[in-house]
Amino acid sequence: MTANPSHSPMPGDLATEVLIVGGGLAGLTLAAALAGAGVPVVCVDRDTPERQLGPDFDGRTTAIAHGSRKVLEGAGAWRHMEDEAGPILDIRVADQGSPLFLHYDHREVGLGPLGYMLDNTTIRGALFARAAELPGLVHLTGATVERLERGPVRASATLADGRRVSARLVVGADGMNSFCRRSAGIRVSSWRYGQTAIVCTIAHENPHRGVAVEHFLPSGPFAVLPMKGDRSSIVWSERSERVPHYLGLSDAAFAAEIARRAGPWLGRVEPVTRRWTWPLGGMHAERYVDRRLALIGEAAHAMHPIAGQGLNMGLRDVAALAEVVVDAHRLGLDPGDPEALARYQRWRRFDTVALIAVTDGLTRLFSNDILPLKLARDLGMAAVNRVNPLKRFFMRHAMGIVGDLPRLIRGEPL
Repeated sequence: MTANPSHSPMPGDLATEVLIVGGGLAGLTLAAALAGAGVPVVCVDRDTPERQLGPDFDGRTTAIAHGSRKVLEGAGAWRHMEDEAGPILDIRVADQGSPLFLHYDHREVGLGPLGYMLDNTTIRGALFARAAELPGLVHLTGATVERLERGPVRASATLADGRRVSARLVVGADGMNSFCRRSAGIRVSSWRYGQTAIVCTIAHENPHRGVAVEHFLPSGPFAVLPMKGDRSSIVWSERSERVPHYLGLSDAAFAAEIARRAGPWLGRVEPVTRRWTWPLGGMHAERYVDRRLALIGEAAHAMHPIAGQGLNMGLRDVAALAEVVVDAHRLGLDPGDPEALARYQRWRRFDTVALIAVTDGLTRLFSNDILPLKLARDLGMAAVNRVNPLKRFFMRHAMGIVGDLPRLIRGEPL
């Protein structure tokens, strides 16, 4: 709804510069970045920290690219999680049983680890700790936005408990089923892959030495990602109709299936968490902005985890939007005016569309065992592996340090 918000103030009502709807990993990182740079922020989160840090909320892990680490550092949150981060020093990509492969070694770029693996629960805990340090950030948890009005000068959100929050800019960080996006009538394109991700953490006999491995199998990619200690995260994309079978296996039989796909390099493996599943698909919003509204993260886009870039793209959104808002705020300008929002959309749209196209193409190219396609992709990987300048470019892209980079990703303060 875009009516001009008019409302007599009530006890508990809030007025701020930026209202962020959604306190997930992207939304709370943006809140911390803005508040740390002096921009008043209210972040509304429908879940409580206690629920989000509980064992049954989210069993996923996330690969934090080098550039995303810079964003989390700039937001002041990285120091709260770095002790639990498992560095990714090498990435090895193989296509089924082919002897041809692609190998990324962090020493070839010389900027430290290619990325880091973290439990989502650890990232959330770090963001909650950072939010508590910022007096300019009002973090409303266990709260739901029921009505959103966006006028020519300000926007106003009505919460389920009757409170109002007014702001010059609303940020929709409320996920794939975004209330903010739907309230603005922004349409999306969405698709499914017929695959479901099985996610768990394993302990293993041999050290992983910071090596991440991705095997492309006909049913979908199978990734082994190094966590801190002798643990690794498994992200196993499988045809959806076969997933119930694997979920029904005993721990020993399930561990045998993992070992069969991972190979012998880790020695004996043992699942140490429950098995989580997520259906895999993609989504892209027709636009990222509307009147006094900007979308970030999965409110704007979602993609297959084949390249591990989902949250990293959301953190690139965070870096770009934070810079646009902070620049406007320091100049005394309106961060929610059409020019500022258009700058954000221009900055992010091409990068996102390009990566969605790449991940979608890779998923469709590799999730089969058609012989001519297999030969072409194996030769392609081998060629990239042998041409060092091209390989370094792809490595830097995976690290999130290619393109028109915002200050946070360059390691500069807002």
